[in-house]
Amino acid sequence: MDHSGMPGMAPTVSTVDTVGAVLFIGWAVAMWAAVAVLAVGNRRAVKPWLYRLGVGLVGVGVVGQVGHFQEHVTQAGYWIAHPYAPAWMTPWADSFARGMGQVDAGKPALGMEILHLVGNFIFLAGLVGIVQITHRVAGQLKARKWARMGVWMQGIHGIEHIVLTASVALGASRAIGLSTWFGAIEPGPALVTYRVWWHFVANAVGTVILGIAVYHLWKEKRAVKESFGLLGDVETAAAPAGSEEGSASALEPLGRR
Repeated sequence: MDHSGMPGMAPTVSTVDTVGAVLFIGWAVAMWAAVAVLAVGNRRAVKPWLYRLGVGLVGVGVVGQVGHFQEHVTQAGYWIAHPYAPAWMTPWADSFARGMGQVDAGKPALGMEILHLVGNFIFLAGLVGIVQITHRVAGQLKARKWARMGVWMQGIHGIEHIVLTASVALGASRAIGLSTWFGAIEPGPALVTYRVWWHFVANAVGTVILGIAVYHLWKEKRAVKESFGLLGDVETAAAPAGSEEGSASALEPLGRR
């Protein structure tokens, strides 16, 4: 077991490890680029394609968190079966960590810390996506309320991972953060137990919040689509062509529908 209480990385790094690490980091970068586009777009005239971008961002964030959370579920399951063994990662997560660890091969735990940092920021981008896609809707939306709650929680969790990663990168003898009791817990079963379950609980709560936010986003999708001007044309076509209602709807500005 390495100094972090997490599994050590194999010294040999394959091309698959490297490509996987680059693609995983690229996934996170692409999601935050989409967040930036949505944030800027929300301050300008309505563009219906921003709605589709937002939906895609949220969807990819959900997929990412499902994968992220299953990693913590399997770690917790492995701990239940082997409570005194080093913490375990799935083969694909281990591969990503090996690829990311190439930034400094002298720090075996660094790749694992970077992996979890990137995974958490993919999750955070999905939550921010819900906040952004509901930005134009006036009044209180339950989806936005829950997503904001998730952004606060996951933002704090993200800071934890930044500190853990930075401490290892800067040469600390062990990762420093809330999940290691700021480095006070000695490497061994106690550290593995505390860290595995700390991150499992944090991600379980965050995943539930994301699920509730997505559920309400689905229920409130009509108001969200209206805010992007995506229901106006459908409603106009549905009204009789010569009716007063159809004429009024046709003249109403998109931004007011």
